[in-house]
Amino acid sequence: MAKRVFDLVVASVLLVLLAPLMLAIAAWVRLDSPGPALFRQERVGRGGRVFRIHKFRTMVVDAPQRGPALTVGDDARITRAGRWLRRHRLDELPQLIDVLKGDMSLVGPRPEVPRYVAHYPPALRDEVLALKPGLTDPVSLAHLDESARLAQADDPEREYVEVVLPRKLELSLAYARRATVWSDVGVLWRTAAALLGRR
Repeated sequence: MAKRVFDLVVASVLLVLLAPLMLAIAAWVRLDSPGPALFRQERVGRGGRVFRIHKFRTMVVDAPQRGPALTVGDDARITRAGRWLRRHRLDELPQLIDVLKGDMSLVGPRPEVPRYVAHYPPALRDEVLALKPGLTDPVSLAHLDESARLAQADDPEREYVEVVLPRKLELSLAYARRATVWSDVGVLWRTAAALLGRR
């Protein structure tokens, strides 16, 4: 209950404070390339329920038809605005709406698309899906350059499914088992510091 109240209060305050920035980003995305400002995608939430996550669009509108689901390295489908937004993780800001709706929490394991949830290790699957997914968590902070790292793999898709994903799930669960509201505040603070520190 305390976590939900914390999510509602902080997400509401952030949406009000960041509204001018988010409107400016939306306009930039629309001006930079044809298509809507927001991108919605199916992700798997708590209990295995599928919901539609909100992001600022960072790729061309026909990106799914032009390449793989996994975005790796310097993907040509990423727009100019999108490249900057991804670098600073500002494309994630609309997920504050998902927090208000109750689909997400501020801190929790990042939600995956159904195709990758199908690869969750059986020993971790039920426990991960018992948690509400989040905008950030300590594991996300440790993998800010994940796309660039995957680009160095011979088979990025296999590397993600067999190596990166299981490890991230294990670490996310390790944090969630001992998390408190105050530890979540610390994660949010470190997330803001990491993003503001990126050039």
